Amino acid sequence: MPYLVEGRVEAGCDEAGRGCLAGPVYAAAVILPPGFSNPLLNDSKQLTEKQRYELRPIIEQEAVAWAVGIVDNVEIDRINILKASFTAMHRAIDQLKVRPEHLLIDGNRFIPYPGISHTTIVKGDGKMMSIAAASILAKTYRDDFMNRIADEYPQYDWRENKGYPTAKHRAAIKQYGTTPYHRMSFNLLGDGQLSFDFM
Repeated sequence: MPYLVEGRVEAGCDEAGRGCLAGPVYAAAVILPPGFSNPLLNDSKQLTEKQRYELRPIIEQEAVAWAVGIVDNVEIDRINILKASFTAMHRAIDQLKVRPEHLLIDGNRFIPYPGISHTTIVKGDGKMMSIAAASILAKTYRDDFMNRIADEYPQYDWRENKGYPTAKHRAAIKQYGTTPYHRMSFNLLGDGQLSFDFM
């Protein structure tokens, strides 16, 4: 669907990286113009990496407004990942050059943004185009970051796993310890133990 209420300025919001063991959580907010359509635009998880990167410049050029918000791993550890996800969304909304009248939030919970009403939509990235667009921006910008830091710490395979808890990622944590990018409040080894910091 292009919008929940026709004629209302709605911003779709979504995050990427909530379940990762390393790296920041990214969120995006996107206001699409009336009548926007693209046959490829869907939940970013359903798209190939190539399709997501093809869509990103189209979304950025055609959106009425878009922005990306970031919360790094240190802040995630301090405030918890759920609050960090909402904080990243708030930071994206803060930067929008057009103020939306309503927010469409992927998921079932949200900390209200001051002065703007919102609707939470479970699996919204597969239902609302603006949320799908936000999911693509959040995912691709986060992937860019993980690819950059992968060169600093190649043993963790971040180019492939993007910080998610794969067997290879956890094995590397067990063997080499943690990095400054790891979320120390997470169960890094998957066995109820936190790893040590080798830095």
